[in-house]
Amino acid sequence: MKKEAEMPDVVGKELPHLWNAMHRYHPGAQQMVAASGEGSWFTDESGNRYLDGVSGLWCLNLGHGRQEIIDAATAQMKKLTYFPLTMSHNPAVKLANKISSLLGGGYQTFFSNSGSEANETAFKIVRQYHKQTGNPDKFKIISRYRAYHGSTLGALSATAQANRRVKYDPGVPGFLHVYPPYHYRSIFGGEPEESDLKAAQLIEEMINWEGEETVAALIMEPFISGGGVIIPSMQYIQRVAEICKKYNVLLIMDEVVSGYGRTGKMFGFMHAEGVQPDIITMAKGLTSGYLPLGATAVKSNIYDVFKEEGKDNHFRHVSTYGGHPAACAVALKNIEIIENENIVERVNELGKSKLSQLHQLMEHENVGEVRQIGFLLGLEMVTDQKSKVPLEDSKMAEIVSKCKKKGLIIGRNGDTVPGQNNVIIIAPPLSSTEEDLDFLVETVESVICSV
Repeated sequence: MKKEAEMPDVVGKELPHLWNAMHRYHPGAQQMVAASGEGSWFTDESGNRYLDGVSGLWCLNLGHGRQEIIDAATAQMKKLTYFPLTMSHNPAVKLANKISSLLGGGYQTFFSNSGSEANETAFKIVRQYHKQTGNPDKFKIISRYRAYHGSTLGALSATAQANRRVKYDPGVPGFLHVYPPYHYRSIFGGEPEESDLKAAQLIEEMINWEGEETVAALIMEPFISGGGVIIPSMQYIQRVAEICKKYNVLLIMDEVVSGYGRTGKMFGFMHAEGVQPDIITMAKGLTSGYLPLGATAVKSNIYDVFKEEGKDNHFRHVSTYGGHPAACAVALKNIEIIENENIVERVNELGKSKLSQLHQLMEHENVGEVRQIGFLLGLEMVTDQKSKVPLEDSKMAEIVSKCKKKGLIIGRNGDTVPGQNNVIIIAPPLSSTEEDLDFLVETVESVICSV
């Protein structure tokens, strides 16, 4: 439902004992307190209703209140409240089978609780795998600048966003960072595909400079999300996969944001023909945020190495709540809905017919570039299109605040790269109605044109 009246800038009450994530402390400041949700909307304690234009934290893919998912969790909790995956239970077995099927077959899945944990699990698997296959010096892991891979210390070490790491370094040894496929601000110039391939070449050069016998893996999001919605050409993804295969470097595809339909494919890497990652990590859209669950899917030939006889050859890793029976039941129902309601096809269609209307903002002098794939969109804001100087923080905050006053929550790439936190991020629930998307587009257009 479209909002006519403007909303108050802040609502709710001061929360003296709650430590909010990513929150700068302001004495006496009030926080929004959510009370209920329905579909793509939530209502705060003061009765104000907001369209969630970033799906919570990129995870609420099917929106609030899907009774089928709630019922699946309830039924499972009544049947088996908890059981550890040091053994097995049916929901985890069924979900692992389903994930392998979605990925084309031949994958084993280790369950955890979050995307950060899924990536941590992948790093440990990679290092142990190489040690057990005659490559004991392969321990280094490459990631790209501007990418985000999690908040735990290992995942944070892979995260190449300087602002995220301030006061937490030094990180875990062995993580390397390389230039991303960021053609809008490319050091190479030329057409996007050409620029991206040169960025891919830097990965090969890094492997050679470091010594291929020392490089274990490369982790990448198919489309850099929180770092500014950076969308490479598909040739870039294909070239990176070729380089990894050439040097026996395992390719870890971080699908925590891109997975389960957000980009118009079930998984983001599927946009690049012929690419089949060695390891795929996922969370968020796996359960649409209804319960915490992370997963690390590993090719069977890698898993087989951990079955070899030997005192320390098994994977000595455990997650108490990873693969919780109710969370796995929720994930199975979530995937069933995605398939039955053709959510992936719907995202592809509405991404083109509705969200793509925001590309018209390229006519505005403060919009440097609009980047989009499916229901993942970024507006890079600048002082003017010629200079490409990032729009100042105060203006970025004003855009976010004005959208909120009109009943729309949007995001930005805050706390990422020094001086370049200038990308507006839009990632609504995949189940959003056409009316929801119309309201989102109209609100963003009106606010940007007013700043």
